[in-house]
Amino acid sequence: MASITKHIATSVRPKPSILLIGKLHHCKNEWSELQAKYKTYQFTGNRQQFLQNCQSGIWDGVAALYRTNSTLETGPFDKELIHALPLTLKFICLNGAGYDGMDIKACTEKSIQISNTPKVVADATADVAIFLMLGALRQAMVPLLSIRKGQWKSSTPLGRDPGGKVLGILGMGAIGQAIAHRARAFGLNIIYHNRSKLPRDKEGDSKYVTFDELLRYSDIISLNLPATEKTRHIISKAEFEKMKDDVVIINTARGSLLDEAALVEALQTGKVASAGLDVFENEPVVHPGILRDNRVMILPHIGTTTRETKREMELLTLRNIDNALNYDKLFTPIPEQQKDRL
Repeated sequence: MASITKHIATSVRPKPSILLIGKLHHCKNEWSELQAKYKTYQFTGNRQQFLQNCQSGIWDGVAALYRTNSTLETGPFDKELIHALPLTLKFICLNGAGYDGMDIKACTEKSIQISNTPKVVADATADVAIFLMLGALRQAMVPLLSIRKGQWKSSTPLGRDPGGKVLGILGMGAIGQAIAHRARAFGLNIIYHNRSKLPRDKEGDSKYVTFDELLRYSDIISLNLPATEKTRHIISKAEFEKMKDDVVIINTARGSLLDEAALVEALQTGKVASAGLDVFENEPVVHPGILRDNRVMILPHIGTTTRETKREMELLTLRNIDNALNYDKLFTPIPEQQKDRL
């Protein structure tokens, strides 16, 4: 009798549950397939509503959560929000490479595993970095604004060629390597600084240098680090003072890496010739000194904004969820939790 009872209990075991925050735009068919396999919930609203739903217990039993990098629905995943999540939650699968809006320590204390989408964003972000680099070298914002005002080549400055320049890549992960690959086509000499030296097959002809050497020798510096407490304002006034005169700064990573006030000062003194920025410290607010300076090529954080990349990001997030619920493993856990990596 006991074995029959056990069999019945097993056969009616509820499906694992998934909570989708926000909406999917590119993988609706794949989401429908998961809905056939698992019980699913979807949340669109605001932080107060999200916390109320957590407290009410309507999501009790949810094992995996799909979260976009946007904080529009919930605000940051800080300690308050993480402690309100269902006790059954084991996985947070983030659609995005950066995860600075999450309290990793609080998640780890609750045994919640986190995944992100690191490699699939590399090509699109590297394309934007090269676009900004070329635009900054040519100070392209000046003639672009002039022609729109009907002023043909008004005050157009002489630009600079990339060939023969030294490109210093700070952070040689997947995005940094993709930038290096593209930069070689423009005749740039590449140096890099990373937590560790890359294997020869990934390094290619790039040269590993210390952080101070990268600051001293680079004609162009590309920032490609994650946002952490240690990397906040890694480029500030002291670092600018070590750089060459007329250096070019590119940031497609996170705005917090770069002290914007220090950048504005360095532009004003001539230490920095120009810059290319896709990310900012206090998005969507941009330092007024940056907005006023037409030597700065600026974009509103569009590094991954292509149809192909957005689909790949959604797809990898769904694959992480499916594999986690089936095999208790994530395909792309964040580095802090990679002891469990497949």
